[in-house]
Amino acid sequence: MSDSSTLPPVRLPAEAELARDALATPLLSRAVRLARWAGPGTLVGAGGELVDEQLPAAAAELGLPDDADGAADASEAWRVAVDTGLVEIVDEEEGTVTVGEELGVLTSGGPADVLALWRAALETVLADASVPDLDDLVDAMEEGGEIDFSQLDWDPEAEAEFLDGVLGNLYLLTVTEGGAGEGPVPLPALAASMIVPDDMGEPTDDVLEQVSDAMMRLDDQFRMLAPVGLVEFQPVDEALMADIDSDEPAAPVDESDIARYGMVRLTPLGLHGIRARMLEAGIDAPAVGDLADKGADALLDGTSAFPQAAAQAEIEQWLARRETLASARELLGAARGGDQGAPLRRLRCQQALSLVGTEAEPALREVLQDPELGGLARVWLAEHGATDVPAPSEDLVFWLTVDTIAAQLSLEGNSEELQALVEGLAAQHSGFFAAAWRVDHPATADVLEAMGRLHPDKKVAKEARKAAFKARSASGG
Repeated sequence: MSDSSTLPPVRLPAEAELARDALATPLLSRAVRLARWAGPGTLVGAGGELVDEQLPAAAAELGLPDDADGAADASEAWRVAVDTGLVEIVDEEEGTVTVGEELGVLTSGGPADVLALWRAALETVLADASVPDLDDLVDAMEEGGEIDFSQLDWDPEAEAEFLDGVLGNLYLLTVTEGGAGEGPVPLPALAASMIVPDDMGEPTDDVLEQVSDAMMRLDDQFRMLAPVGLVEFQPVDEALMADIDSDEPAAPVDESDIARYGMVRLTPLGLHGIRARMLEAGIDAPAVGDLADKGADALLDGTSAFPQAAAQAEIEQWLARRETLASARELLGAARGGDQGAPLRRLRCQQALSLVGTEAEPALREVLQDPELGGLARVWLAEHGATDVPAPSEDLVFWLTVDTIAAQLSLEGNSEELQALVEGLAAQHSGFFAAAWRVDHPATADVLEAMGRLHPDKKVAKEARKAAFKARSASGG
């Protein structure tokens, strides 16, 4: 899984839609059909698997071909049915089965129950995907039926961690603003994300060979994960297999042929599944809508680190559940404060208030004299065509400027947009730094120091640093 303690929020469809997707996946739908097909005469082996004599009938029930592939697909669907509790072993010695309790979930349970059943199926497939090829297992089998893992060059825990890491990277690429989004990710890029060190320039032949090996493992694994609905996968072109399997170092991937090397994307159901596994692992993996039923303080704090589009979507869901005037008052109340996170809360409050109509006007007028909220209230009222709005004092204008830059620093760091804002302020107000250091705001010195870092003109940057020094001296910092 990703090592990030907090990930960008994911946008997921409603549970009901995800549950419909889950029931429509080839693997789970086959498992359900076999569970309904099974009866007292269905015989299984000691491990709960269908005996060979039953496989042709199971494949026929599923409309699968009467060949080895059909038998393998039927066997896999049966294993999922057993592992998820859709069928239960009645008598291990006689090898008979009956309908499992979980089959009733499909008719009496809700979407959350269906999704829990699908996640159980996913765990079965993920476990299978981390196991070596069957031929390799047979070759490593010792007398007595034990597997000599040393012959396999296979570490079960490491293999599972590798696949977890790949899926975590794929999730991150999907949910990060400016990442893959809903588009597919090339398999070479995904393999390289696990193999190539971040600080490596041109990959060595050895590293490229490792990337090729990882691609082939992922090609096999994603072929297994597609039927459970976790991913949509375009496998590696068979014509390229010979080149990849050769002993020669892999050639650089031709960008025009990138799709031939495999493409993969997480489905909405896959995003739900990977997020659920991350949450179980203690990783903070938020989803848009998580804050919709919480207070304004949780909304403003929770969206502080969100990308702009995700914050907007979260705020829209929050507002949709509330009456406009009451929500505006609650937002303004939550935006107050002199702590380090307060400027960014006020920025998110402004973003939220920009989405409400004139019904919120009384709430904004109520805070016109508030030293922390009066500035943003005047901006909102002016933008909504309100009359009789008192002009802001110079102190209030400077305070709002410092507050805005402090919020942008928290949100973006030293971005190009912030640099442009700093240059514009210094150009428009010749005496800006002479006045700004006196602003009674907890972030004044930090903001002026940042302006000194960001401004390209050395003379102006020096003025900003001197002003920051004065601000620290005045505050005793």
